[in-house]
Amino acid sequence: MLVNGVWTQQGYDMRKTGGAFVRSETTFRRWITADGSSGFRAEPGRYHLFVSLACPWASRVVIVRKLKKLQDAISMSTVYWGDEGWFGAGGDSFPETVKGSIRLHQVYTAARPSYTGRVTVPVLWDHKQRTIVNNDSAKILRMLNGEFDAFGDPTVDFYPEELRPEIDRLNAFVYENVNDGVYRAGFATSQWAYEEAFERLFAALDELEARLARSRYLVGDRITEADWRLFTTLVRFDLVYYAHFKCNRRRLVDYGNLWAYTRDLYQVHGVAETVDLDHIKRHYYVSQDWINPTRIVPKGPEIDFAAPHGRDRIYPAPQSVLCERRTDDRRHRDRKRHP
Repeated sequence: MLVNGVWTQQGYDMRKTGGAFVRSETTFRRWITADGSSGFRAEPGRYHLFVSLACPWASRVVIVRKLKKLQDAISMSTVYWGDEGWFGAGGDSFPETVKGSIRLHQVYTAARPSYTGRVTVPVLWDHKQRTIVNNDSAKILRMLNGEFDAFGDPTVDFYPEELRPEIDRLNAFVYENVNDGVYRAGFATSQWAYEEAFERLFAALDELEARLARSRYLVGDRITEADWRLFTTLVRFDLVYYAHFKCNRRRLVDYGNLWAYTRDLYQVHGVAETVDLDHIKRHYYVSQDWINPTRIVPKGPEIDFAAPHGRDRIYPAPQSVLCERRTDDRRHRDRKRHP
């Protein structure tokens, strides 16, 4: 982490929490708006994303950027984990406005020279003001979904207004028990903290399994941001969380609905290109040496995300599996959500 702008090798001190992992809050929370009223106007070519394909938080941003067709509007570079946190792999990993930087913590100090805190991905950088706009994946998702419609695909909406209360409720449930739950199990340094996270994780997976027996996606028959937020954890589950994080009561493939649902989302056009299974596995087992001190990367398991999922036969898809914007709100409200 950075302390007053200086990189230090300082991990999480979980003695204060009884061995429980408590995630740090993100610190850059500014907002991009289509009209620029926030001080940051949505403009093509102005913003840059720093992401890691190993990180589930960054990966959901990568997916939404791709499905909203914002590749030409918002540039992106991939970073990797090293001795000083996230770093760029080549000379073109960092845009001109932060040239000379080869590590992500240098981007943080370019934005705030005396920054103290964790250096995390994703990061949304503004070339014009030469600063970090936001480093909270949930907030970045919302901006990509709605504020850049003039430069991407405005027909795709992963956060439709009439579904927002249910999406928000599901996001909170999934974040607390699944997204962060696997980390609280894997990073725990006491038995009670591990077991508490473990039990909550599998209780939540059981509840989601039952929910997906009633509908194709988390909120009926349309993909929303709630699905992408869950997907990036599920696609990593058997690869790393089951063994590496000791989340080993059941594998994802042991859940009939959750496993088919994950394959269904993976097979949405363009999504598989954002999932680097080998890189994900290598990152976790090599970089987290306090959990895996030998840094040996297991050869298995073999998982076929491209296998037929059958969800379309049980719950027929609408004309588009993506959540499309509707101009006729009344017609949309009346549309049957559960086939």
